[in-house]
Amino acid sequence: MAILARTQATTTPAGRNRVLVGLMLTMALAAMDATIVATAIPSIVHDLGGFSLFAWVFSIYLLAQAVTIPAYGKLADLFGRKPILMFGTVVFLLGSVLSGVAWNMIALIVFRGVQGLGASAVQATTTTLAGDLYTLEERGRVQGWLSSVWGVAAIIGPAIGGFFAEYATWRWIFYLNVPIGAAALVMIGRYLHEHIEPRPHRIDYEGAALLVAGAGLLILGLLTGGVNWGWRSGPSLAIFAVALVALAAFGWHETRAAEPLLPPWVFSRRLLVGANLAGVVLGGLTIGLSTFLPTYAQDVLGTDAVGAGFVLAGETVGWTLTAAISARFYLRLGFRDTALVGVVTCCGSAALFVLLPVAAPAWVAALGCFIMGCGLGLLATATIVGLQSVVGWTRRGVVTGANMFARNVGQAVGAAVFGGIANATLGGWLRAAPPSLHGQLPASINNASNLLHGGQQTSAAALDYVRQGLALAIHHVFVGLAVVAIAGLAVLLATPRHFARLHFPGDSDGSGFTTEHTEDTEKERLEPQRTQRTPRTKERTND
Repeated sequence: MAILARTQATTTPAGRNRVLVGLMLTMALAAMDATIVATAIPSIVHDLGGFSLFAWVFSIYLLAQAVTIPAYGKLADLFGRKPILMFGTVVFLLGSVLSGVAWNMIALIVFRGVQGLGASAVQATTTTLAGDLYTLEERGRVQGWLSSVWGVAAIIGPAIGGFFAEYATWRWIFYLNVPIGAAALVMIGRYLHEHIEPRPHRIDYEGAALLVAGAGLLILGLLTGGVNWGWRSGPSLAIFAVALVALAAFGWHETRAAEPLLPPWVFSRRLLVGANLAGVVLGGLTIGLSTFLPTYAQDVLGTDAVGAGFVLAGETVGWTLTAAISARFYLRLGFRDTALVGVVTCCGSAALFVLLPVAAPAWVAALGCFIMGCGLGLLATATIVGLQSVVGWTRRGVVTGANMFARNVGQAVGAAVFGGIANATLGGWLRAAPPSLHGQLPASINNASNLLHGGQQTSAAALDYVRQGLALAIHHVFVGLAVVAIAGLAVLLATPRHFARLHFPGDSDGSGFTTEHTEDTEKERLEPQRTQRTPRTKERTND
């Protein structure tokens, strides 16, 4: 049967603009909490104790966020974007308030997990709504606005967190979310309207449980392996073994579920597989640069913390700029070729970092960040808008959630691989130190950075030796970034050039809808949308 699905924002352009403001506010909740907590950690540990557990304040948030995005994407297709977005915002605010009243580190970790559950709904549905409310011509610009939220958060989040920790209390970094979230709920509740023809649904609870268990354990193993225990230790092997069994069971179950959480067609269409593998590459490039470049800027190039922040801000500026103008590229070149331009640009940036001399001025590193951001902006926007353009309303949440899940997996894998490269390189360098320096050197990359910042008294020779080792370790990370960028190039070259509309004969996704066979490309699909300039975008999907 056919379904009439409609997402609209009143009858005026101002209505869509107000919804966009609401989406940016909800996105700000997730973006700010990824950065604002870091500078307040010393105060949190001082008040709550549990120093050995503080890393989980970040890990549990990212873990909960990553593993539930596909579920929220599917639910948004079944029940509409608005209820899922508002539910996620309320859950996030509840987690924020509870985090603010946490009485010990265990409680804070649990409540941060609640925040992560809400943040995943926010991320999945805001990106999907951008595809619902705006035409292909407009989506690049809108993605640029949404991307800018992350850039602003990366700059002001640490400053706000430090201010509250120093002059008030760290608890206010969580309470600050309440007025922002309340404003977002008002804007979305008042101006966003959806019409979904009701029909009975069967929620894939079993698939959700298997995915959360499998993906959760996989990401947990990547986050803790080589840190809490060795990669070949019993705990690591057990975690990865159970993760693989759960993921295999999930794949088997999805082929039999009435309304699967991640339908088999997500993994069987070459176009979708290629775009999602590009998402993994995107996540790896993002985490590798953002994790190690600030340390490189401060401890090798000699900038202060503010200077390192501005160096990394170049990535945000480049990303926002190219995302905003990406429509000019993908309307002329197509989605695949626009993504190719992006990944080639990333290769150029990675080459610059590989060739970056130790005595280079900080502006050269900032330029490399800007170039990387330009490439990532084109890659991210072309893939997500392209995916949204080849399916109807009833599948847009699934493909969006799957792509964002792929990015999160890329970040987790990237963090583990690049961290392992850096630690192995630095560890080998320190073990090969001259006998005259024994007893003066740290044992890990974190302690090395602490030593260079005066956290430990040592000789000038030891400082210089550690700085050289740190430079070599992060240089190897830059080489890894280049390898990942080249892998992304190979993935996109193997991806179909034309993002043709996908069809699903015989109700292949179990949703109860059938599909008409259409093979229109992204440019051909744009023609009818050009006549629909009002915000009442209406799609009749026969999928």
